[in-house]
Amino acid sequence: MKQLLLGDEAIALGAIHAGLSGVYAYPGTPSTEITEFIQGNAIAKERGIHSRWCTNEKTAMEAALGMSYAGKRALVCMKHVGMNVCADAFVNSAITGANGGLVVLAADDPSMHSSQNEQDSRFYGKFALVPIFEPSTQQEAYDMMSAAFDLSEELKEPVLLRVVTRLAHSRAAVEVKEPKAENALNPSSDQWVLLPGIAKKKYAVLLEKQTAMVEASEKSVFNKVESIADKKLGIIACGIGYNYVKESVGDNANILKVSQYPLPAEKIMTLAKECDEILVVEDGQPVVEEDVRRIIGDIAPVKGRLTGDLPRMGELTPDCVAKALGKEMPVILDPAKNLAARPPQLCQGCGHRDVYAALREIIEEYPDARVFGDIGCYTLGALPPFKALSSCVDMGASITMAKGAADAGLRPALAVIGDSTFTHSGMTGLLDAINENSAITVIISDNLTTGMTGGQDSAGTNKFEAICLGLGMDPAHLHVVTPLPKNIPAIAQLIRDEIAYEGVSVIIPRRECIQTAARHAREAKKAKEAQK
Repeated sequence: MKQLLLGDEAIALGAIHAGLSGVYAYPGTPSTEITEFIQGNAIAKERGIHSRWCTNEKTAMEAALGMSYAGKRALVCMKHVGMNVCADAFVNSAITGANGGLVVLAADDPSMHSSQNEQDSRFYGKFALVPIFEPSTQQEAYDMMSAAFDLSEELKEPVLLRVVTRLAHSRAAVEVKEPKAENALNPSSDQWVLLPGIAKKKYAVLLEKQTAMVEASEKSVFNKVESIADKKLGIIACGIGYNYVKESVGDNANILKVSQYPLPAEKIMTLAKECDEILVVEDGQPVVEEDVRRIIGDIAPVKGRLTGDLPRMGELTPDCVAKALGKEMPVILDPAKNLAARPPQLCQGCGHRDVYAALREIIEEYPDARVFGDIGCYTLGALPPFKALSSCVDMGASITMAKGAADAGLRPALAVIGDSTFTHSGMTGLLDAINENSAITVIISDNLTTGMTGGQDSAGTNKFEAICLGLGMDPAHLHVVTPLPKNIPAIAQLIRDEIAYEGVSVIIPRRECIQTAARHAREAKKAKEAQK
């Protein structure tokens, strides 16, 4: 049976059909739809597959590792920058090993469509010394889930599966199979205790497994050779890059398709010996290109992103790949000219807008004021008409950057952070500030959801006052307000009052995201009509 699926949906369905028992994730584009699909899937509901959102990627990785310890198959999902958050647990999981199959899904975002960088998660797989899968198509994304879980249990190691935005968010017909049963509960008899003496022995075991990982890659059905008589150019095409190569040259090329790592060194050497030069086509950073140079030495020259034959930054496109192959793609449509720029904007009626309207008054009154921002839809406050934010670096950085600036003597130092981001990684920064009673004003803009990624549940909803008090906040400087146009003067005055206080203040403007409010209203109306 065939189904029309997004790449993310193919991954999700592939995991369910592979006998998944739990998915652990924090929402982040382009990975969000994987967990959402599992949450709405009939089989997942019938089986009771765990699919609640986690507080952050580190807690997701650790919970999945616990499920693996118990013998069940677990999937962890995140966007590429989430790998930075879960890196401690991820890298160490390669040394503890896995019991039930453990697959870590990293969705990379070349060209930074909705991200602050375009890092390549394959580096994390290499760093941790674990196998990596990288699908070229939605069908492979579905098939690889079963293969990845099987390999994880065979090697007793976690497996990284890396996709990119174009594959995650495009659709194709996928041939699906009958779902497998879940694993039986079977807690590991091994000790997963990384005391130095034990960790050294386990690391030695991990190194011994590298040979088996390479052998699995050499034999993998996902790594295949396509050959023609003309041996002038050899192409190593990775993941989605294989599609762009095929679009340009069809079957008229010498191609080594790479979708499973460690790299199949024997296949690469064979290709290099047969061809005059090698072109490496990979979406992301030149991970494979650098390794191919090391593997083949001076046997053949290697071209790719490092040589400028492909762009050094940004995602691959059919056009840039065709150009690297000496072909020009026809221009079907003339590029648009003289169009006015349309930067993204906060929704009309959004509570964040009222927060920034109040902050604009403050910024004009205090020329030295700096407002440290964070990751979320409210980051748009950095753009016109508000131009309110001085920084946006990573999840949770607003509070700690404001604290550091205050430590340096900057006054006033303010932080704006969203509700989901606060529980993700802002709480510890607030604890640091409270412990030193730093002179900062923190605004937790609470729209009762994870708004930027589509309205998923926020871990701290209706708990923020209790969290702040539990961290040691002075109740006299903890305030909850309702962000509405009529309340802007009062909110601005409250901010002025707290700026005057030489200590930590927290202001929580709370009003539901208008998108989720509209959705909830529609759902309530539908439920009411169904009762008639």
